Amino acid sequence: MAEIVYPPVVLAAKTMFRVLDNRLRVTGTEHVPRSGGAVIACNHVSYLDFIFCGLGAQPAKRLVRFMAKKEIFDNRIAGPLMRGMHHISVDRAAGKASYDEAVDRLRSGEVVGVFPEATISRSFTVKPIKSGAVRMAADAGVPVVPMALWGTQRLWTKGRPRTLTKRHVPIHIHAGEPFRPTPDDDPDLLTGQLRTRMQEILDELQAGYPDRPADEDDRWWLPAHLGGTAPTPEEAAELDARGRARD
Repeated sequence: MAEIVYPPVVLAAKTMFRVLDNRLRVTGTEHVPRSGGAVIACNHVSYLDFIFCGLGAQPAKRLVRFMAKKEIFDNRIAGPLMRGMHHISVDRAAGKASYDEAVDRLRSGEVVGVFPEATISRSFTVKPIKSGAVRMAADAGVPVVPMALWGTQRLWTKGRPRTLTKRHVPIHIHAGEPFRPTPDDDPDLLTGQLRTRMQEILDELQAGYPDRPADEDDRWWLPAHLGGTAPTPEEAAELDARGRARD
């Protein structure tokens, strides 16, 4: 398929990050296959994660097709960009069609990106994840690459104002060792293992992160178990439940 939109968007993003000196650090890129289909399963702490997760595959010269909710495609500004980059629209009322499209893309040799937590983690830990990443990889016969990123929540996350022009924010991305599910595997067991690996990678990124909160009010971007004031996983789950009830 023609790539008219995606390369300029990637170039614009890289230029912006250089201007803002976001100190982007990408590691583990040897684990992203240079050819053939693959599922990238990434944690989710920011509205911008699809940009950075995609950049995590750039050293392998791969363009990631993200699964994203239909409402984004319906937006008059974001929609044309999402379609131009050939991302995959997910209609919750017709989820099988989106799943089948993703499997077809994988079988044709593309990289599909998913955020298996489904929504942003307010606790900045890995929430319980859905089994779709493992199941589609098994159906397509491709590997799953666990990935985690850290620092993006400081730019724009749920419940906080956007600070897209904030300078000198380190953004760290790491791709872990892939594994290849098969149709004979227990998808729930493998999904649990995937979540564990994603959290381990996130723990490593958090431990090696060069910045610390500037003051007491700045502790919001750290998880509670690291001394931050982000909600605990239990508190975050309650906040999510209240949000769903309002919707």
